Amino acid sequence: MTDGDGQSPSTRVLKHAPGFGASELFQILRDGRPRTRSELSAATGFARSTITSRIDELMKTGFIAPVGDAASTGGRPSALVAFNPTARVVAAADIGATHGTVAIMDLAGNTLSKGTEEIQIAAGPEPVLEWLTATIDSLVAGLGRKKSDVVAVGIGLPGPVEHSSGKPSQPPIMPGWNGFDVPRYVQRSYDVAVLVDNDVNIMALGERAVAWPESDNMIFVKVATGIGSGIISSGQLQRGADGSAGDVGHIAIGRAAGIACRCGNIGCLEAIAGRPAMAAALRAEGVELERDSDVVALVQKGNLLASQTVRQAGRDIGEVLNMCVSILNPSVIVIGGSMAEASEQLIAGMREVVYSRSTPLATQHLSIVQARTGADAGVIGAGIMAIEHVLEPENLEALTATYSA
Repeated sequence: MTDGDGQSPSTRVLKHAPGFGASELFQILRDGRPRTRSELSAATGFARSTITSRIDELMKTGFIAPVGDAASTGGRPSALVAFNPTARVVAAADIGATHGTVAIMDLAGNTLSKGTEEIQIAAGPEPVLEWLTATIDSLVAGLGRKKSDVVAVGIGLPGPVEHSSGKPSQPPIMPGWNGFDVPRYVQRSYDVAVLVDNDVNIMALGERAVAWPESDNMIFVKVATGIGSGIISSGQLQRGADGSAGDVGHIAIGRAAGIACRCGNIGCLEAIAGRPAMAAALRAEGVELERDSDVVALVQKGNLLASQTVRQAGRDIGEVLNMCVSILNPSVIVIGGSMAEASEQLIAGMREVVYSRSTPLATQHLSIVQARTGADAGVIGAGIMAIEHVLEPENLEALTATYSA
């Protein structure tokens, strides 16, 4: 994207910046396109000698590397340099109530290795995090990489998290986790940045990265045991003042009046539209369900009562999404979580309410769709969160300095 003088905004800022470090140069090369020193000098307005010095700094880290020569114009061919995403790796973890998925990703977000196991979040932080670090060890070794190649760890947890500290905050299904210093514990094994967020936020990051990279305004809604959302606004994940942004499952709605929610309040959306609530409604009608998750199977088999129950849950969720649409004006609402497998009825109920009650201006370009990343959304998003942290200019500058010392 260029402005009136034919320059990208980022290039214009670089030309007038008082200093030009290796991290600023890297932001240009991060798109992966090989460039010569002359091209970089012309793009930034800095002398070729300055560009060469910054390239040398980045080459020491391995974050950029030579990729051959440009086409010759008669003299000696100019050397090309480009982002080297395999220079380091990040570890990503999506930890749920009864399972955990860990992946090792390169700096471009490509998954190099992945493993999933059954775990119990209720076992407490120490055993779960010991499993996490042992799994990272195993995956890293299996790739033939060193522990020192891991430059950050991203973790998603199934409960509220104070993102700034990485500590869970009164999570309802995570006994023993409240206030636990997750980053510090993991750093006993990996002395790198450890970033922690709730599972829906990282799912939003993962879904956007894979399926909606051009969408700067998106809401990801997870419908499972609980209901939550991750909000992308103006291209940025919105966590709010204390990390509770997007907690739509505990907004009160009329049809839930008088019904107790597991959070301790009365009348929450989750109390009537979460998966346990749907299963309870079906059992009250005489439908036999061995597990709450059987609701999806019934819908897929065409059970009329199950389909009607799920569609009504969609309408209830649509009541809250209608408010979100009016406030945030997203271009896409993505539905994920285990109940998304019954998406035809669930999303139909949401669309019914949102499109009929929101203003035409807010919905004229709005899509309400099923998630495309499936079960991998969370672990992909945890990796993206870690990568973005590592490659932020100030963090990359500090990392570069350690190799130049």
